[in-house]
Amino acid sequence: MNMSIREGETLPAATFVRKGADGPEAVELAGLTKGRRIVIVAVPGAFTPTCHSAHMPTIIAEHDAIRAKGVDEVIVLSVNDMHVMKLWGEETGAEAAGITLLADPESTFTKAIGMNFTAPATGMIDRSSRYVMVVDDGVVSRFQIEDKAGGCALTGGQAILDLL
Repeated sequence: MNMSIREGETLPAATFVRKGADGPEAVELAGLTKGRRIVIVAVPGAFTPTCHSAHMPTIIAEHDAIRAKGVDEVIVLSVNDMHVMKLWGEETGAEAAGITLLADPESTFTKAIGMNFTAPATGMIDRSSRYVMVVDDGVVSRFQIEDKAGGCALTGGQAILDLL
């Protein structure tokens, strides 16, 4: 892994994608962050065991409490395609809960902030490490990387609340 972004640094320009009513929608990171406080939670893959069964449920469970602490938007990001992210949002209830799911399909943002990893045996190429960041007007104010493969204790719903 490269040197990762740090607290106090400005996020790089990035364009994510999501599946909208009329097809692909480009989502500019600058537009999400300008004058806003957001939480970005990155996961290795939609529908993967920890992400699907352990991590996302904790974010959904604490979403209202996170928003109540002055967060404008909670975004879950993964190196997947927009179709997978849309379906995952529907299947988990994350979309209905008001969580934004975005795809970084080419791992462009993930690589730019030094959070990519590759695990060929599982088919995960240039995927994102699991992390959570609080971003205030484009600047990373809090950043926590999960320290245990297959775990989400440092990046789940309660951990996000503790960061705020």
